[in-house]
Amino acid sequence: MQPMKNLPAIALTVGDPAGIGPEIVVKALADPQLAPLARWIVVGDRCVLERAERVTGLKLQSAEFRDARALTGIEELASGRLDARCGAAAIEYVRIATELCLRGKADAMVTAPLNKEAVTLSGRRFSGHTEYIAELCGATESRMLLWSERFSTVHVTTHVALRQACELDTPRILRTIELGNEAMKLLGLERPRIAVCGLNPHAGEHQLFGNEEQRFIAPAVEEACRRGILCSGPHAGDTVFLQASRGAYDLVVAMYHDQGHIPMKLIDFEGTVNISLGIPIIRTSVDHGTAFDIAGKNQADPSSMKQAMRVAARMASTRRAATMSS
Repeated sequence: MQPMKNLPAIALTVGDPAGIGPEIVVKALADPQLAPLARWIVVGDRCVLERAERVTGLKLQSAEFRDARALTGIEELASGRLDARCGAAAIEYVRIATELCLRGKADAMVTAPLNKEAVTLSGRRFSGHTEYIAELCGATESRMLLWSERFSTVHVTTHVALRQACELDTPRILRTIELGNEAMKLLGLERPRIAVCGLNPHAGEHQLFGNEEQRFIAPAVEEACRRGILCSGPHAGDTVFLQASRGAYDLVVAMYHDQGHIPMKLIDFEGTVNISLGIPIIRTSVDHGTAFDIAGKNQADPSSMKQAMRVAARMASTRRAATMSS
């Protein structure tokens, strides 16, 4: 085990208090293999963690605790139900963890799931964790990367209407390729092999089904190659993920949310980690929701949370080592 002072400090948010987030945080930290990877800082409300401890029969361990004091009246709150107070508390946990990273008090953050509808009920416009954290960081070009042991996917667009996602932009595609390339290097790959999806069926089939590939995507791929990135495409979306799953590529660039999410969740739902790119801090997350149907029943599987914690620790350690050597 490394001395504590040499370990990265990583903030963990507990997510929506009515969801499974608090349970999976407590369960994950009970794993003795995770304790030596980082100095863990749990951000939440003490009353929420105490309820999770009663549900799981476990005590919060291997972690410091930052009491957000954002939630009152937990006795009145029911597990598994939408509640504006829970939405407001969950977003406050994210704000605190982000501030810890921005102030250098934490090297990375890992977020348990919150519920977008609950946050919206609290009176805040909210499209997702990635966008909110980017706003707090003052970043304007955030992206979502889904990582698994087999391969990863980064998205040109995520939480927008499909019609809007089809309005392609070459500089945005190029920047997505660059951000994905940088992230894969931080995850330990010296020269990632990147495949870029087309937008249309069969990547347009020589413009029979659209010309967006030739107008917007191909120029981005060509420029990425000129900048030294190992990149190819545009590839047909219905075959490139199969090729990646068989080892041909390390990273696939998807044009829109479902093009990337569906194959990733199908291939490795439990092992997939959500990573935010284009922000000055490291942030990973589980790739599932609040699971209100099983919240409070001690049925929640912490596998995805554990994986998100491992990936955050790996990225934070790599960044710390690079900083120290520069």
